[in-house]
Amino acid sequence: MESSKKPSENDSELLNLIKEMKKGNRRAVARLITKVENGGPEVSKQIIKEIYPETGKSYIIGITGSPGSGKSTLTNQIASEYLNKGLKVSIIAVDPTSPFSGGALLGDRIRMKSNFTNKNLFIRSMANRGKLGGLAMATKEAIHLLDAFGSNIIIVETVGVGQSEIDIFKSAHTTLVIMPPGMGDEIQAIKAGITEITDIFVVNKMDRDGADKRVNELETMLDIAENIMVDQNNQNIRIIKSKKWRPPVIKTNALTGENVPNLIGLIETHHKFSKTSGLKKQRLTYRYKHYVVDIIQYFQNKDIERLIFSNPKINEFIDQILSYKIGSDPYSISEIILELFSKRYFS
Repeated sequence: MESSKKPSENDSELLNLIKEMKKGNRRAVARLITKVENGGPEVSKQIIKEIYPETGKSYIIGITGSPGSGKSTLTNQIASEYLNKGLKVSIIAVDPTSPFSGGALLGDRIRMKSNFTNKNLFIRSMANRGKLGGLAMATKEAIHLLDAFGSNIIIVETVGVGQSEIDIFKSAHTTLVIMPPGMGDEIQAIKAGITEITDIFVVNKMDRDGADKRVNELETMLDIAENIMVDQNNQNIRIIKSKKWRPPVIKTNALTGENVPNLIGLIETHHKFSKTSGLKKQRLTYRYKHYVVDIIQYFQNKDIERLIFSNPKINEFIDQILSYKIGSDPYSISEIILELFSKRYFS
C-alpha cells in the first residue's frame, strides 16, 4: 500500500530532476541514471511512476557481438547517420563490470569521441553488474529515462557474452549482431538460437580477407535454421520471431562508413515490417512480461530475505535443518517456508 507521508527531501530531489530532464537538461538525466544505478528498484519505482506516460516513443536498436568486431565504431557511425537527419540520439554502452569498483570500463565511450560535441547526442557507459554480459535492470530503467528525455533513437551496445543476446532482444525493437571476418571456426560455436534473436547480421571490417566467406557461412546458417528455438535452459522462455522476416546479412566498414547508409536502410525496413506485421506488439508483450517478472522477483526476494534474517519463527525451521533428518534438508524446509510465506503465516 502506498504511504501517505509527505515527500522526503530525496523524493523532492527526484521530482526536480525529472522536471529538469523533461526540459532537456542533460545533467539531470545523467544524475537520474546514476540514481537508478546506485539506488536499485526502490528508487527506480519512484522515477518510472513519474515518467512512464512520457515513454514508448523512442526506437531502440540493440547492437551486440564479440569483442574486436568493431561494435563501438559501428555504433558511432550509425549514430552519425541519425544525427545527420536531425534526430536526437542516445547511446548506452554496456561495459564489463570492473571487479574492483563495480563501475563500467570506458573504452567504448572513448572510441565514440568523434560525436561528443553534438548537442543531440547523449552517451552513457553502464556496467552489466556481473550479469555475464547481460543487461542489468538499471540499464532497462535508463532506456525508459532516455525515452522520456525525448530521444528519437536509443542505441544499446553490449558485449556478446552469455545472456547479452537474449537481453538485447528483450529490450530492442531491432537487434544487430556484429561479426568480423576471418576468425576461423567461430561461426561453428554460435548458439543455434542466434538466428532467432537477430534481425540483421553485420559482417564488419569488410575490407579484410574472409568477409565474403563469413557472409556465405551466415547465409548457410540461415538456410538451415527452420524452427523457432526454445531456450534450452528455461523452457518458459520462447524466442519471439516472425518467420516472415529473414535476417539480412550486410557487410560494412565502420572505420570508413562504407555501406553504413545501406545498413540504416535495413534497420528502417525492419522497423516498418515490425509495425505492419504485429511483431512490434509481440515483442513488447514479451519484453514487459520479463520486466514484470524481474520486478516481482526483486521485491519478493527482498521480503523473503528480510523474513529469514529477522523473524524468530524461522529459527525453528533452521533447527530442523541442523537435525540432519530425512525431510529436514534445506530444499524441503525452503519449500515449507515459501508455502507458509505465500499464506502470510509469518505476518
